[in-house]
Amino acid sequence: MLNPFDNDAFTMVALTAAINKIPNNFGRVEQLGLMPAQGVRTRTILIEEMNGVLNLLPTQPVGAPGTLGTQGKRKVRSFVIPHIPHDDVVLPEEVQGLRAFGSENEVEALAALIAQKLQTMRNKHAITLEHLRMGALKGVILDADGSVICDLYDAFSISAKAVSFGLTSGTTEILLKVLEVKRHIEDNLRGEFMTGIYCLCSPGFFDALTTHAKVKEAYARWQQGQILFTDNRTNFSFGGITFEEYRGQATDPAGTVRKFIADDEAHFFPLGTATTFRTYFAPADFNETANTLGLPLYAKQAPRKFERGTDLHTQSNPLPICLRPEILVKGTKA
Repeated sequence: MLNPFDNDAFTMVALTAAINKIPNNFGRVEQLGLMPAQGVRTRTILIEEMNGVLNLLPTQPVGAPGTLGTQGKRKVRSFVIPHIPHDDVVLPEEVQGLRAFGSENEVEALAALIAQKLQTMRNKHAITLEHLRMGALKGVILDADGSVICDLYDAFSISAKAVSFGLTSGTTEILLKVLEVKRHIEDNLRGEFMTGIYCLCSPGFFDALTTHAKVKEAYARWQQGQILFTDNRTNFSFGGITFEEYRGQATDPAGTVRKFIADDEAHFFPLGTATTFRTYFAPADFNETANTLGLPLYAKQAPRKFERGTDLHTQSNPLPICLRPEILVKGTKA
Protein backbone atom coordinates (compact mmCIF):
# COMPACT_ATOMS: atom_id res chain seq x y z
CA MET A 1 0.00 0.00 0.00
CA LEU A 2 1.33 3.44 -0.88
CA ASN A 3 2.52 5.64 1.95
CA PRO A 4 1.11 9.15 1.40
CA PHE A 5 3.74 10.60 3.77
CA ASP A 6 6.37 9.86 1.11
CA ASN A 7 4.95 12.78 -0.85
CA ASP A 8 7.12 15.91 -1.12
CA ALA A 9 4.38 17.83 0.70
CA PHE A 10 5.47 16.19 3.96
CA THR A 11 9.23 16.71 3.83
CA MET A 12 11.04 18.65 6.53
CA VAL A 13 11.31 21.70 4.27
CA ALA A 14 7.61 21.67 3.39
CA LEU A 15 6.42 21.10 6.95
CA THR A 16 8.79 23.76 8.30
CA ALA A 17 7.53 26.26 5.75
CA ALA A 18 3.94 25.35 6.62
CA ILE A 19 4.30 25.79 10.37
CA ASN A 20 6.08 29.12 9.96
CA LYS A 21 3.22 30.41 7.78
CA ILE A 22 0.62 29.68 10.45
CA PRO A 23 -0.38 32.96 12.15
CA ASN A 24 0.78 33.54 15.70
CA ASN A 25 -2.42 33.71 17.76
CA PHE A 26 -0.69 34.51 21.04
CA GLY A 27 1.62 37.24 22.18
CA ARG A 28 1.21 40.93 22.98
CA VAL A 29 4.97 41.35 22.83
CA GLU A 30 4.86 39.88 19.33
CA GLN A 31 2.14 42.37 18.36
CA LEU A 32 4.21 45.26 19.65
CA GLY A 33 7.04 44.22 17.30
CA LEU A 34 9.43 44.75 20.17
CA MET A 35 11.85 41.86 19.65
CA PRO A 36 12.61 41.28 15.96
CA ALA A 37 13.76 37.80 14.98
CA GLN A 38 17.34 37.16 13.91
CA GLY A 39 18.61 33.76 12.79
CA VAL A 40 22.04 32.57 13.87
CA ARG A 41 24.09 29.52 12.86
CA THR A 42 25.17 28.31 16.29
CA ARG A 43 23.58 27.24 19.57
CA THR A 44 25.58 29.82 21.51
CA ILE A 45 25.73 33.53 20.81
CA LEU A 46 28.38 36.03 21.85
CA ILE A 47 27.31 39.52 22.86
CA GLU A 48 30.01 42.15 22.77
CA GLU A 49 29.47 45.12 25.03
CA MET A 50 31.46 48.27 24.46
CA ASN A 51 31.06 51.15 26.86
CA GLY A 52 31.69 54.16 24.69
CA VAL A 53 33.55 57.02 26.36
CA LEU A 54 31.81 60.34 25.72
CA ASN A 55 33.78 63.50 26.50
CA LEU A 56 33.13 67.20 26.02
CA LEU A 57 35.46 68.45 23.30
CA PRO A 58 37.34 71.67 24.15
CA THR A 59 37.91 74.42 21.62
CA GLN A 60 41.42 74.72 20.16
CA PRO A 61 43.28 77.43 18.27
CA VAL A 62 43.15 77.14 14.50
CA GLY A 63 45.87 74.76 13.35
CA ALA A 64 46.22 73.09 16.76
CA PRO A 65 46.10 69.28 16.92
CA GLY A 66 42.79 67.67 17.77
CA THR A 67 42.11 65.88 21.01
CA LEU A 68 42.68 62.14 20.93
CA GLY A 69 39.74 59.77 21.08
CA THR A 70 39.76 57.06 23.75
CA GLN A 71 38.52 53.53 23.21
CA GLY A 72 35.79 52.08 25.35
CA LYS A 73 36.25 48.88 27.33
CA ARG A 74 34.93 45.76 25.63
CA LYS A 75 33.33 42.78 27.30
CA VAL A 76 32.17 39.60 25.60
CA ARG A 77 29.42 37.48 27.12
CA SER A 78 28.08 34.17 25.87
CA PHE A 79 24.49 32.95 26.05
CA VAL A 80 23.19 29.45 25.33
CA ILE A 81 20.05 29.37 23.20
CA PRO A 82 17.33 27.17 24.76
CA HIS A 83 16.10 24.09 22.90
CA ILE A 84 12.31 23.56 22.96
CA PRO A 85 11.12 20.35 21.24
CA HIS A 86 7.50 19.20 21.05
CA ASP A 87 6.05 15.99 19.59
CA ASP A 88 2.66 14.76 18.42
CA VAL A 89 1.45 11.76 16.42
CA VAL A 90 -0.85 10.98 13.52
CA LEU A 91 -2.50 7.63 14.28
CA PRO A 92 -3.80 5.19 11.64
CA GLU A 93 -7.43 5.73 12.69
CA GLU A 94 -7.04 9.46 12.03
CA VAL A 95 -6.18 8.80 8.40
CA GLN A 96 -8.74 6.02 8.02
CA GLY A 97 -10.73 6.67 4.87
CA LEU A 98 -8.06 8.92 3.36
CA ARG A 99 -6.26 6.03 1.66
CA ALA A 100 -8.23 5.89 -1.57
CA PHE A 101 -6.06 4.35 -4.26
CA GLY A 102 -5.73 6.69 -7.22
CA SER A 103 -7.58 9.44 -5.40
CA GLU A 104 -6.46 12.92 -6.34
CA ASN A 105 -7.60 14.29 -2.98
CA GLU A 106 -5.64 11.94 -0.73
CA VAL A 107 -2.67 14.24 -0.23
CA GLU A 108 -4.86 17.31 0.17
CA ALA A 109 -7.00 15.65 2.84
CA LEU A 110 -3.93 14.42 4.69
CA ALA A 111 -2.33 17.85 4.39
CA ALA A 112 -5.43 19.37 6.04
CA LEU A 113 -5.09 16.91 8.94
CA ILE A 114 -1.40 17.71 9.34
CA ALA A 115 -2.21 21.43 9.23
CA GLN A 116 -4.58 21.00 12.18
CA LYS A 117 -1.88 19.22 14.14
CA LEU A 118 0.70 21.88 13.24
CA GLN A 119 -1.69 24.65 14.28
CA THR A 120 -2.02 23.19 17.77
CA MET A 121 1.73 22.68 18.04
CA ARG A 122 2.34 26.19 16.69
CA ASN A 123 0.10 27.69 19.35
CA LYS A 124 2.03 25.95 22.12
CA HIS A 125 5.34 27.24 20.77
CA ALA A 126 3.83 30.72 20.41
CA ILE A 127 2.66 31.02 24.01
CA THR A 128 6.02 29.62 25.16
CA LEU A 129 7.85 32.30 23.16
CA GLU A 130 5.60 34.96 24.67
CA HIS A 131 6.54 33.70 28.13
CA LEU A 132 10.24 33.86 27.29
CA ARG A 133 9.93 37.34 25.79
CA MET A 134 8.06 38.61 28.82
CA GLY A 135 10.90 37.24 30.92
CA ALA A 136 13.38 39.21 28.82
CA LEU A 137 11.34 42.36 29.50
CA LYS A 138 11.56 41.63 33.22
CA GLY A 139 15.29 40.89 33.06
CA VAL A 140 14.97 37.26 34.18
CA ILE A 141 14.04 34.61 31.60
CA LEU A 142 12.25 31.68 33.20
CA ASP A 143 11.61 28.13 32.04
CA ALA A 144 8.14 26.55 32.05
CA ASP A 145 8.69 25.21 35.59
CA GLY A 146 9.77 28.58 36.94
CA SER A 147 13.50 27.83 36.99
CA VAL A 148 15.87 30.50 35.70
CA ILE A 149 17.16 30.14 32.14
CA CYS A 150 19.04 33.43 32.09
CA ASP A 151 19.32 36.26 34.59
CA LEU A 152 20.26 39.28 32.49
CA TYR A 153 21.11 41.37 35.54
CA ASP A 154 23.69 38.84 36.70
CA ALA A 155 25.00 38.38 33.16
CA PHE A 156 25.59 42.13 32.72
CA SER A 157 26.61 42.71 36.36
CA ILE A 158 24.02 45.39 37.06
CA SER A 159 21.32 45.90 39.67
CA ALA A 160 17.64 45.73 38.80
CA LYS A 161 15.73 49.01 39.00
CA ALA A 162 12.42 49.00 40.89
CA VAL A 163 10.10 51.91 41.62
CA SER A 164 7.46 51.76 44.35
CA PHE A 165 4.47 53.74 43.09
CA GLY A 166 2.74 53.98 46.47
CA LEU A 167 -0.68 53.51 44.89
CA THR A 168 -2.16 52.45 48.22
CA SER A 169 -1.71 55.99 49.51
CA GLY A 170 -3.96 58.72 48.14
CA THR A 171 -1.33 61.42 48.68
CA THR A 172 1.44 59.90 46.54
CA GLU A 173 2.48 62.13 43.64
CA ILE A 174 2.21 59.53 40.88
CA LEU A 175 3.56 61.91 38.25
CA LEU A 176 6.87 62.07 40.13
CA LYS A 177 7.05 58.27 40.11
CA VAL A 178 6.41 58.24 36.37
CA LEU A 179 9.12 60.82 35.83
CA GLU A 180 11.53 58.74 37.91
CA VAL A 181 10.95 55.83 35.55
CA LYS A 182 11.38 58.01 32.46
CA ARG A 183 14.59 59.62 33.69
CA HIS A 184 16.10 56.27 34.58
CA ILE A 185 15.39 54.85 31.13
CA GLU A 186 16.60 58.01 29.37
CA ASP A 187 19.83 58.06 31.38
CA ASN A 188 20.60 54.42 30.59
CA LEU A 189 19.91 54.38 26.85
CA ARG A 190 23.55 55.37 26.32
CA GLY A 191 23.41 56.36 22.69
CA GLU A 192 20.36 54.26 21.81
CA PHE A 193 17.17 56.05 20.79
CA MET A 194 13.51 55.37 21.46
CA THR A 195 10.10 56.56 20.32
CA GLY A 196 8.36 56.23 23.67
CA ILE A 197 8.02 54.29 26.90
CA TYR A 198 5.49 51.52 27.38
CA CYS A 199 4.24 49.72 30.46
CA LEU A 200 2.61 46.30 30.67
CA CYS A 201 1.00 45.95 34.07
CA SER A 202 -1.04 43.48 36.05
CA PRO A 203 -4.78 44.11 36.51
CA GLY A 204 -4.22 45.02 40.15
CA PHE A 205 -1.61 47.65 39.30
CA PHE A 206 -3.71 49.07 36.45
CA ASP A 207 -6.84 49.36 38.60
CA ALA A 208 -4.92 50.99 41.45
CA LEU A 209 -3.29 53.44 39.03
CA THR A 210 -6.44 54.52 37.20
CA THR A 211 -8.47 54.93 40.41
CA HIS A 212 -5.79 56.82 42.31
CA ALA A 213 -6.79 60.32 43.36
CA LYS A 214 -3.89 61.91 41.46
CA VAL A 215 -4.63 60.01 38.25
CA LYS A 216 -8.39 59.50 38.27
CA GLU A 217 -9.24 62.84 36.63
CA ALA A 218 -6.70 62.32 33.84
CA TYR A 219 -8.02 58.80 33.24
CA ALA A 220 -11.62 60.08 33.08
CA ARG A 221 -10.67 62.72 30.51
CA TRP A 222 -8.80 60.13 28.47
CA GLN A 223 -11.85 57.85 28.51
CA GLN A 224 -14.04 60.69 27.26
CA GLY A 225 -11.79 61.01 24.23
CA GLN A 226 -12.09 57.36 23.30
CA ILE A 227 -14.61 55.99 20.83
CA LEU A 228 -17.52 54.22 22.45
CA PHE A 229 -17.16 50.50 23.09
CA THR A 230 -13.34 50.53 22.98
CA ASP A 231 -11.37 48.66 25.64
CA ASN A 232 -10.26 51.31 28.13
CA ARG A 233 -7.60 49.04 29.64
CA THR A 234 -5.18 49.74 26.79
CA ASN A 235 -3.15 52.72 25.61
CA PHE A 236 -3.82 54.97 28.59
CA SER A 237 -1.07 57.60 28.64
CA PHE A 238 -0.03 59.43 31.78
CA GLY A 239 3.06 61.54 32.21
CA GLY A 240 4.36 60.45 28.80
CA ILE A 241 4.16 56.69 29.48
CA THR A 242 1.55 54.43 27.92
CA PHE A 243 -0.01 51.91 30.31
CA GLU A 244 -1.71 48.67 29.26
CA GLU A 245 -3.26 45.92 31.31
CA TYR A 246 -1.56 42.60 30.54
CA ARG A 247 -3.23 39.29 31.35
CA GLY A 248 -0.86 36.80 29.72
CA GLN A 249 -0.77 33.44 31.45
CA ALA A 250 -0.38 29.75 30.65
CA THR A 251 -0.44 26.35 32.30
CA ASP A 252 2.89 24.67 32.94
CA PRO A 253 3.48 20.88 32.52
CA ALA A 254 2.50 20.33 36.16
CA GLY A 255 -0.89 21.98 35.65
CA THR A 256 -0.03 25.19 37.50
CA VAL A 257 -1.28 28.43 35.97
CA ARG A 258 1.59 30.90 35.72
CA LYS A 259 0.94 34.60 35.25
CA PHE A 260 3.53 36.27 33.06
CA ILE A 261 3.34 39.40 35.23
CA ALA A 262 2.95 38.94 38.98
CA ASP A 263 0.03 40.51 40.82
CA ASP A 264 0.37 44.23 41.60
CA GLU A 265 3.47 44.62 39.41
CA ALA A 266 4.24 46.53 36.23
CA HIS A 267 7.15 46.52 33.81
CA PHE A 268 8.43 49.51 31.85
CA PHE A 269 10.55 49.45 28.68
CA PRO A 270 11.32 51.71 25.70
CA LEU A 271 9.75 51.37 22.26
CA GLY A 272 11.33 52.01 18.88
CA THR A 273 14.89 51.09 19.83
CA ALA A 274 17.37 49.93 17.19
CA THR A 275 19.52 47.29 18.88
CA THR A 276 18.24 46.89 22.44
CA PHE A 277 15.88 43.94 21.91
CA ARG A 278 16.34 40.81 19.81
CA THR A 279 15.02 37.27 19.51
CA TYR A 280 17.79 34.97 18.33
CA PHE A 281 16.82 31.68 16.68
CA ALA A 282 19.30 28.81 16.39
CA PRO A 283 18.99 26.06 13.76
CA ALA A 284 17.33 22.75 14.56
CA ASP A 285 19.43 19.72 15.45
CA PHE A 286 18.77 18.00 12.10
CA ASN A 287 21.48 16.91 9.68
CA GLU A 288 20.06 19.10 6.93
CA THR A 289 19.93 22.26 9.09
CA ALA A 290 23.47 22.20 10.47
CA ASN A 291 25.28 25.53 9.93
CA THR A 292 22.17 27.17 8.46
CA LEU A 293 20.53 30.32 9.76
CA GLY A 294 17.96 29.49 12.40
CA LEU A 295 14.24 29.75 11.72
CA PRO A 296 11.51 30.43 14.30
CA LEU A 297 10.08 26.90 14.00
CA TYR A 298 10.93 23.54 12.46
CA ALA A 299 8.71 20.54 11.75
CA LYS A 300 9.49 17.01 10.64
CA GLN A 301 7.72 13.64 10.38
CA ALA A 302 8.88 10.03 10.65
CA PRO A 303 7.09 6.64 10.69
CA ARG A 304 6.50 4.97 14.04
CA LYS A 305 7.74 1.50 14.90
CA PHE A 306 5.85 -1.24 13.02
CA GLU A 307 4.21 1.50 10.91
CA ARG A 308 1.73 2.23 13.71
CA GLY A 309 1.31 5.86 12.77
CA THR A 310 3.53 8.83 12.02
CA ASP A 311 5.36 10.96 14.55
CA LEU A 312 5.34 14.72 14.17
CA HIS A 313 8.23 16.62 15.67
CA THR A 314 8.43 20.37 16.04
CA GLN A 315 11.07 22.45 17.72
CA SER A 316 12.04 26.02 18.34
CA ASN A 317 15.38 27.34 19.57
CA PRO A 318 14.69 30.92 20.69
CA LEU A 319 16.55 33.32 22.94
CA PRO A 320 14.72 36.63 23.44
CA ILE A 321 17.08 39.07 25.06
CA CYS A 322 17.43 42.66 26.17
CA LEU A 323 20.95 43.84 25.43
CA ARG A 324 20.60 46.81 27.80
CA PRO A 325 18.83 45.41 30.87
CA GLU A 326 19.61 48.60 32.78
CA ILE A 327 16.76 50.28 30.85
CA LEU A 328 14.18 47.85 32.29
CA VAL A 329 12.18 49.07 35.27
CA LYS A 330 9.80 47.18 37.54
CA GLY A 331 6.99 49.05 39.23
CA THR A 332 5.14 47.88 42.33
CA LYS A 333 1.73 48.97 43.57
CA ALA A 334 2.63 49.44 47.22
